[in-house]
Amino acid sequence: MAEVADTTPNPPSGAQPGVFNDPYREYMFKLEIMGVTEGHFIECKGFEVAVHPIRYREGGEHEVVHAIPGRVEYSDVTLRYGLTESRQLWDWFSGAVKGAVERKNVSIAMVPSNGAGEGPRWNLYNAWPSRWKAAPLDAMAKEVAIESVTIVFERMDRA
Repeated sequence: MAEVADTTPNPPSGAQPGVFNDPYREYMFKLEIMGVTEGHFIECKGFEVAVHPIRYREGGEHEVVHAIPGRVEYSDVTLRYGLTESRQLWDWFSGAVKGAVERKNVSIAMVPSNGAGEGPRWNLYNAWPSRWKAAPLDAMAKEVAIESVTIVFERMDRA
């Protein structure tokens, strides 16, 4: 019996029967600022969103507490990276220090383990750097100089 090719214009995404999806490694990601890759980072912390519930009781139903979605809160994202000659992140932060906040759209994208292409991507809108931390300087150390930058943003989506 001949097999019939799937002619579905948009095959379903996500988990499929008989297909193994290799999970992404948490150590392979990059930061893009306004579509330009700024670098690959060693750590991304605080990546979180919460919808705070508003609780209320309805008249006559004293035993039940209902909840509806309320305020959405995004946590600040802190990125750690090896110090290089690039001044882009420093110059962006320096503008905020001087009171000239430049809001930019930023993306954090996972990189597949084979290094080719791109995996899941989170877009952070109207982002700006709120904190910068220098690498500790120690004449006896042999480690890479690691800086960090904290980014605040107004909203997020996953592409």
